[in-house]
Amino acid sequence: QVQLVESGGGLVQAGESLRLSCAVSGRSFNAFNLAWYRQAPGKERELVARMSPGRDINYADSVKGRFTISTNRVRNSVYLQMNSLKPEDTAVYYCYADHSSGARFWGQGTQVTVSS
Repeated sequence: QVQLVESGGGLVQAGESLRLSCAVSGRSFNAFNLAWYRQAPGKERELVARMSPGRDINYADSVKGRFTISTNRVRNSVYLQMNSLKPEDTAVYYCYADHSSGARFWGQGTQVTVSS
């Protein structure tokens, strides 16, 4: 079993930055795909950024050039650095991990609110 605990959300103004953290416990995440998703009110959950075990990275078009996913494999943590935030980035952000075995895990989510 894997537990994911996010932190770092909050209220910021447009143009500011936030860094989300996700602590992964229960198993080493070296064999997992790691990702950040977000869900805005009234919208479906969407992929923001994803990193494979081989460190291949994909970003949603809407965040390319502004957001960066990274990991600290010693601390078993995954991060999302969010720069130049926009009001449309307002959402609950979720940490996610999945494995080729089919196992999937979600964090509880952290709220990010960007005011204009």
